[in-house]
Amino acid sequence: MLNPFVHFKRWRKARALSRARIPIDLWERVVEDALAHFYLDHQELHRLRELASLFLQRKTISAASGHEVDDYQRVVIASQACLLILNLDLDYYDGWHEVIVYADSFYVAMQQPDEIGLVHEQRVLLGGEAWGTGPLLLSWQDARPGNHIHGKGSNVIVHEFAHKIDMLNGAANGMPPLHPDMKREDWTMAFSHRYEELVQQVERHHHTRIDPYAAENPAEFFAVITEEFFEVPERIHHYYPKVYHQLQLFYRQHPLQRQVHLHKTSK
Repeated sequence: MLNPFVHFKRWRKARALSRARIPIDLWERVVEDALAHFYLDHQELHRLRELASLFLQRKTISAASGHEVDDYQRVVIASQACLLILNLDLDYYDGWHEVIVYADSFYVAMQQPDEIGLVHEQRVLLGGEAWGTGPLLLSWQDARPGNHIHGKGSNVIVHEFAHKIDMLNGAANGMPPLHPDMKREDWTMAFSHRYEELVQQVERHHHTRIDPYAAENPAEFFAVITEEFFEVPERIHHYYPKVYHQLQLFYRQHPLQRQVHLHKTSK
């Protein structure tokens, strides 16, 4: 017998989709512009369209500082946000309600301690920012399709939504709530080793295989490595195989396999 809660959840989802599913012509445009390089198959794209449609019903995507947000921008943001939870659940984005979109990079007041521990407030120019139970901020100039602002593999939407997932169990620290079949020690060993290695490379001004911003702290390492897991999975799989495996277990996706399958079927 079907669990009543599961039955209700399915009914609510079907009812919501019947009211406001992303129009197919707009969806196909977003797939071509913003999703084509993720190599999702037909079933995955169908599921992603449903998730993105539900996301847009649950979240407000609004503009700031004179920017105008249109339906295309909303669907681009929703689709890439939901790419992370494609095989998880929309509940991973519970607890907050709004995405605020600026036309370009924006200033945020942040508190920074100096060498002796005194805290100073600074205005920092950002392309994206995630605030705990508060809103998620994005620069459309940084987030728009094809604009890999920090080089190949960067994706500001994926980056900031990875922070939101990381914050599900408290402050962002690079340790999101793992699934019951995952081992905390395996995650810690894979991530801490590579993070510490990256920090040393940056301190010595050596070349890094991923965006050196990942060396800022474990939370940024998780967000950056998530970007590259989806954008350039072959790089992460090759240079960070244990990290790739943990991300594969967590997101329940195998982006590299999608690429390999596509290349085989296209021959």
